[in-house]
Amino acid sequence: TSLRTLDLSKNKIRHLGKISQLHELKSLNCDSNNLTTKSLSSISKLPKLTTISIGKNKLTESDSFPSLPPKVKTLKLYGNSFSSIPKQICDRKLTSLEKLDLSCNNLACVPSEICNLASLTELNLDKNALVSLPIEMGRLTKLKALSLKNNYLTKSNPQPIPAGVFTETLLIDLNLHGNDRLTSTDLNEFDGFDVFLERRKKKKDKSLHGGAMVDMSVCGLK
Repeated sequence: TSLRTLDLSKNKIRHLGKISQLHELKSLNCDSNNLTTKSLSSISKLPKLTTISIGKNKLTESDSFPSLPPKVKTLKLYGNSFSSIPKQICDRKLTSLEKLDLSCNNLACVPSEICNLASLTELNLDKNALVSLPIEMGRLTKLKALSLKNNYLTKSNPQPIPAGVFTETLLIDLNLHGNDRLTSTDLNEFDGFDVFLERRKKKKDKSLHGGAMVDMSVCGLK
């Protein structure tokens, strides 16, 4: 079949059936169903998938999490029950992955292997249980947007957001709203934060006549 887009959202699906026969499929939306990790195995047999959304299901980390198609650009797994990020998501073969949404899970840490996602530009980790990020995140040199709302970041040594995230990436959009143990004063004292501020200021200056605006608050902190 030549079907390229499939939306199965908001049903009560537990299995994906013979979806592996849809060899031309590029976009798959399975949000708001009853899928478990074991029911996803057929996804690895869809070589042309570029967009995968499996938010609000019953996914957990396990060895049965499937290998992801190498061309995937957008992966949305928000609202599941991950307490750690499956190694298959940080596979260095995912050279096209640009947008990753793992918000509203139970993540306590981010693995160092996250740096394998060399093309990542947007990372959403809102509403998890994170207290810090690994130093390797500074190697995500194309990262432009990082959202960490409603986590448990706090002033600590080493600092919870490594200096490399500010100095070695393209980051201009950082949201820390809801991290109540962290203040704007703390953030301004972080190594590398001044580099981030300068980059963001230049972006705003370029956008003044282009219609796009960059939020210039201190990343959602008081």
